[in-house]
Amino acid sequence: MEHFSHTLARAIERKGGEQQLFSLLTSPVQSHQLQALTDADCLAQITKVVFQSGFAWRVIEHKWAGFEKAFWQFDPNKLVLLDDSHIERLMQNTDIVRNGQKIKTVPINAQLMLDIRQQHGSFGQFLAEWPEQDITGLWLYLKKHGARLGGNSASFVLRRLGKDTFVLSRDVTAHLINQGVIDKPATSKTALKQVQQAFNTWQQQVSLPLTQLSQIIALSVGSNERHAE
Repeated sequence: MEHFSHTLARAIERKGGEQQLFSLLTSPVQSHQLQALTDADCLAQITKVVFQSGFAWRVIEHKWAGFEKAFWQFDPNKLVLLDDSHIERLMQNTDIVRNGQKIKTVPINAQLMLDIRQQHGSFGQFLAEWPEQDITGLWLYLKKHGARLGGNSASFVLRRLGKDTFVLSRDVTAHLINQGVIDKPATSKTALKQVQQAFNTWQQQVSLPLTQLSQIIALSVGSNERHAE
């Protein structure tokens, strides 16, 4: 596995300089900013990611005001009470994307918010407390306890909320395979642990957040103009 300084140097060369490269990167938020997130903020992002998965993202963005109204501004205390009659009415609402299976995830993920609130005070506090050195453990937790949060969905949610996380995009996965970290896309707990160990090592080498490490990897390979995440 190459030292991350070589990956960084390759990305700098491809993007025309260090300043140009870092202008393309994003940064995670601070712990106090995660703690300030409301559970409604978090449930809204989870819902948006669930609905955008396998669908045209711009359509969900265009209809988002309708989603906010239909789902009561994503108040988990209300949404946990969604029953079949509410879901049936939502299936007639043209202001949202009427996908029944995805609509049914909302009360499940609202219950996730309430369960975590009971234990940690809020979902944002929970995120702030979770160590980045085990970010794949957080992915697996959300997949197990939430609805439709497998694959890259959990990492997309965390990235949007500002939690420091890498994303296993196509280019990042290709790099991990090329470096011998994994031999195919990481889906098993063992493979995800190997990926986490690689990112932990790279972070020790260059002292950059996980978010930027994976963006730099994506910009060091492939034909992208910006990061492939």
